[in-house]
Amino acid sequence: MREELIRAQHLTYRYQTGHAALEDVSLSVGRGEKIAVMGANGAGKSTFFLNLNGVLNAQEGDIFFRGKRIGKRDYKELCRHVGVVFQDADNQMIASTVEAEVAFGPVNLKLPQEEIKKRLEQALTYMDLQSFRKRPPHYLSGGEKKRVSIADIIAMKPEIILFDEPAAALDPVSAKMLERVLSELSKEGKTLLISTHDVDFAYRWAQRIVVFHQGKILADGETLKIFSQERLLEQAHLKKPEMLKIYEVLLERGLVRAGSYPRQADELADCMEGIANNERNI
Repeated sequence: MREELIRAQHLTYRYQTGHAALEDVSLSVGRGEKIAVMGANGAGKSTFFLNLNGVLNAQEGDIFFRGKRIGKRDYKELCRHVGVVFQDADNQMIASTVEAEVAFGPVNLKLPQEEIKKRLEQALTYMDLQSFRKRPPHYLSGGEKKRVSIADIIAMKPEIILFDEPAAALDPVSAKMLERVLSELSKEGKTLLISTHDVDFAYRWAQRIVVFHQGKILADGETLKIFSQERLLEQAHLKKPEMLKIYEVLLERGLVRAGSYPRQADELADCMEGIANNERNI
């Protein structure tokens, strides 16, 4: 069991209309985990993220960070450690140029000038935005804005990063870049939670899946275990990942090894090659 970094305990959040977006939600997140948060639109995923970093304050329940209960005076500090990449990138844009936008967070933290410059360059490089640095972010395409919004959070260097549908509006090249960035952030020890409808991405990337349904956590477990439950997927309006479906068909035909469960195309090819080599040796 990894060291617990943040925990939500019995969170209930109601909007002014009286609608309960979260009902008695409890979730413990370990340091360095890679978690996909899934569920239909309106299931409570975005509201949960905003409570987890202190933008919203639940009417009931508590947030604990590093074992300490977060009180009203601690929410500003919590935001420094838990960053959110919003689904709508325009919600994050406030500066006149890309470089000013990405540098805004570190400047607001009152960091030394050299550290601000270092973080700016690293974030721009991460998201391949060097050539965009002098451009106004509001005139960029949807995918380019999303890359800037991700760079915003990378420059802040939070311990936990919450991504709300990060691949929305990204073209295939940018989506591939995003996965590379997520891999780098994970290697750096960042704790990552990603809200996504993309079951194929979640299957190949996440260590753990948390499924929201009608403001509650319907399921929480290891990725393969979650995606192997047909009734759960149906209830949560999710589908089985294509790689898993292909593997199961090939397994029935004896064309792959049992128990390997590849998550990437090259892993599937290795499984099939292993079977072929065994047959040649017989």
